[in-house]
Amino acid sequence: MARIAFILLCHKDPKGIIAQALRLTQSGDYVSIHFDARANPADFDAIRAALGSNPGVTFAARRLKCGWGEWSLVAATLEAVRAAVAAFPAATHFYMLSGDCMPIKSAAYAHDFLDANELDYIENFDFFDSDWIKTGFKEERLIYRHWFNERTQKKLFYGSYEIQRRLGITREVPADIQVMIGSQWWCLRRQTVEKVLAFCDSRPDVMRFFATTWIPDETFFQTIVPHVVPRKEIRARTLTFLMFTDYGMPVTFHNDHYDLLLRQDYLFARKISAEAIQLRERLGALWQADDVRFPISNEAAGLYRFLTQRGRIGRRFGQRFWEAEGTLGRGHTLLLIVCKKWHVAKRLTAAIRWHTGIPAVNYLFNELDAELPDMGGIETTVEKRERHRRALVKMLFDQLESRCVAICLDPSALGLIQDFVEDKADTRLLLIESDFDDDYVRGHIERVGLAGRHSAPDYVNRLIPAVRSDLEHEADHIRDLDLDGFEVISPARDEAQNAAALQRFLDVTPELALTLAQTDDLFAD
Repeated sequence: MARIAFILLCHKDPKGIIAQALRLTQSGDYVSIHFDARANPADFDAIRAALGSNPGVTFAARRLKCGWGEWSLVAATLEAVRAAVAAFPAATHFYMLSGDCMPIKSAAYAHDFLDANELDYIENFDFFDSDWIKTGFKEERLIYRHWFNERTQKKLFYGSYEIQRRLGITREVPADIQVMIGSQWWCLRRQTVEKVLAFCDSRPDVMRFFATTWIPDETFFQTIVPHVVPRKEIRARTLTFLMFTDYGMPVTFHNDHYDLLLRQDYLFARKISAEAIQLRERLGALWQADDVRFPISNEAAGLYRFLTQRGRIGRRFGQRFWEAEGTLGRGHTLLLIVCKKWHVAKRLTAAIRWHTGIPAVNYLFNELDAELPDMGGIETTVEKRERHRRALVKMLFDQLESRCVAICLDPSALGLIQDFVEDKADTRLLLIESDFDDDYVRGHIERVGLAGRHSAPDYVNRLIPAVRSDLEHEADHIRDLDLDGFEVISPARDEAQNAAALQRFLDVTPELALTLAQTDDLFAD
């Protein structure tokens, strides 16, 4: 059976650290503690007094003064890891935790999970090719030397960087390693940890390199583990659940998040609010439980995005300067078919392709397969299409050899719609109205990740009114644009009304418009 040595890096809350260590060791696991040397000495004395005689607890041989973004965080982790390896020969896994982490599964579940697969769990994405770093320094983290703390010694940090940059004083990454990046919250097997420590002892050049990189806790273990372990034995994920706000700060969990946390496919979560006493008590008791089932739905990240984005419509859709890729051009007609029910819009585009000479593509900014021609690579990912939206559509006119093209858009893509209607091309918009009954809304909630198959029915039912309101609100925003060339078809209108709207939108004959309006099961679910 798996026995876990938890590597606990902490700097405050001695009562919480003591409670955490006692809880984890009661399940037969171990704890190795590094308590920041900058912290209050009395706090460390209290921890020592409470846990010093516990055979399941050990302490790092050296306590280091740690600073955010510094090598000291990695060095402190290595101190605690070495102490754990020496003190706990029966430990099969080593799991990084902070004082803000709490279990969201039982010990029995965690042990079974680790026993099921002989794997290491650590995020490791290519440093240069991935988009893990969203803003700020990227290669500068590595090619320049960083001796100062960016938060407490800002002038020295940026001054030394600027001197190196101006003088061209850069360095190479050690030739035989591929730098990777990811979360610092990992879980590694014993043999992997021993290989990492052996690597550290044998490669002083790599140690010197990382010692002066910036934020090495996001790159050191993430680089070394794939260097010493076959990739097939690594899962590039963390077992600790965490989310970040738009500002790059960790989301804090509170008392009413208990059920939500248990449904996530992780073993621990951070950060748990220090004031969430009830949540901490319930999660603490959970670790010792043996009769709890954990249906996994993984809706937290999607739900968080949904809730935080409500009320922000209109703020985020101004065109960025890098998105201005010229005009589609006068003399071109772009037909925007906007519909929340994608299958309805696709029935209409299929009918348009069949009955008219107008090329019509499906949801090219949402789905990889959107009836697109070969376009030299720009069409290969949805992300590329989004980044080069105007360039893509300009190429569509050329590739399809037509001065009129129809595309489908989701009504949530208000930014795309505004971008296109502001173009010099003749842009027309057809809104296909939809009815959103409870079954559709439930399906939508699951499709976008707000809930999973195992989510509690009461939880989903509470979401339905808010989600339906948002879906209806999206169509209202389209109407509020007050566009020229705006038409609507709806299952609530008769065929003649829908045909008239299609005739104006597509500029086709009345007979052909009526044929399109009579498409079999056009509005059917």
